[in-house]
Amino acid sequence: MTNTNEGVSQTEKFKRVPTHIGIIPDGNRRWALSHEMAKHEGYAHGIDPGMRLVELCAAYGVKEATFYAFTVDNTKRASAQIEAYTAACVKAVEAAANRDYNIMALGNEDSRFFPSKLSEYANKRVNYGNGVLNINFLVNYSWKWDLSHIDGSGMSPGAVEKAVASHDIPRIDLIIRWGGRRRLSGFLPVQSVYADFFVVDDYWPDFRDEHFLDALRWYQDCDVTLGG
Repeated sequence: MTNTNEGVSQTEKFKRVPTHIGIIPDGNRRWALSHEMAKHEGYAHGIDPGMRLVELCAAYGVKEATFYAFTVDNTKRASAQIEAYTAACVKAVEAAANRDYNIMALGNEDSRFFPSKLSEYANKRVNYGNGVLNINFLVNYSWKWDLSHIDGSGMSPGAVEKAVASHDIPRIDLIIRWGGRRRLSGFLPVQSVYADFFVVDDYWPDFRDEHFLDALRWYQDCDVTLGG
């Protein structure tokens, strides 16, 4: 079994650590263009940053991390890009498997765009080892698909939370988005309702440990009231 904290030296202590972090790894295509590559070549460079961030989450006591892998809207892109981000998504899940993580790939598995190689993780959690961290990958996900499972008709907030397709994913405390964009882009609208939102201007393939630590430092002063 691989040590999930390998290569991570926790030298900084935090009084408050978010239980669940949402991750929007944006900027892969812009990064590729800035390095004189084709757009689709950027996705492969986002796999190692993802695994490094997972290690940091485990080392600092985060219990759950949800990655925005790709959306239904992303499938409107050029075929080379679709193939590239799908391959990167599969490699990321495979890299996280067989370690001390519990993995789920959440999204519309009935679509041809859902990778068949991830079918064993489709909308169910597969547990490995000591399960120190839940990792969710949103794969061929859309907020419309997620909310389409709600029948409406005066449902209570608690009932809505249980009815969405993503009901197994808990409320998010902190969302970190790379690439400088300041929008959620349909990322888990129910779970994100009270999440704090931290933006990293650097592109995702340029991930550094300091990005994660800056987000945790910023989170220390967030006024978490959940509307109360």
